[in-house]
Amino acid sequence: MSRILVPCHVKGTVALQVGDVRTSQGRPGVLVIDVTFPSVAPFELQEITFKNYYTAFLSIRVRQHTSAHTPAKWVTCLRDYCLMPDPHSEEGAQEYVSLFKHQMLCDMARVLELRLILRQPSPLWLSFTVEELQIYQQGPKSPSMTFPKWLSHPVPCEQPALLCEGLPDPSRVSSEVQQMWALTEMIRASHTSTRIGRFDVSNRFPLLGLLCPEQIRPHGLLYFRWMAVMT
Repeated sequence: MSRILVPCHVKGTVALQVGDVRTSQGRPGVLVIDVTFPSVAPFELQEITFKNYYTAFLSIRVRQHTSAHTPAKWVTCLRDYCLMPDPHSEEGAQEYVSLFKHQMLCDMARVLELRLILRQPSPLWLSFTVEELQIYQQGPKSPSMTFPKWLSHPVPCEQPALLCEGLPDPSRVSSEVQQMWALTEMIRASHTSTRIGRFDVSNRFPLLGLLCPEQIRPHGLLYFRWMAVMT
């Protein structure tokens, strides 16, 4: 959610005396910081951020606008929020803190003024406060984005067009091509480069598909001399 920094005026701290002011045991253990918004109309507080400096507990009161005929009133919206788990140790003494409106005890609309009440019961720390105080209000809401119907509800994938009649089945063609490739590899593996040489074949056992380069007639018999070369 967007937020907008609210310009504010932070007044100086005012110390409240704890204990008997007439004795040395009395000390300022509570500080009050008033925050005003002179240039801003009543707004809805969204977040408060600050850097702690040795403050143990924080309470916040808010003055809210009610109506034109009713004076604004002070309401406690945060009570004794723990900033240091142990006031006598430094844990959380200089941490950055964010407080949101859902952590508050009342509605944070129509805010006119804030009052921060800081408390440090430990005598170990000479001074304590909050630094880098910033107040935020809720920014304008982002406009809702609308999408066209075809993008919000995509059409399911269309089925591929059927093959035209007369074309071979792709799976069968692939299988036959694979078989031919396997036979080719077998023939290549068994291939030999040895030359067979010359041999004679009688005309009683003709070899189909071979040509006879010459004829011999030894002893009155007809022979064919064949040349076969295996490459």
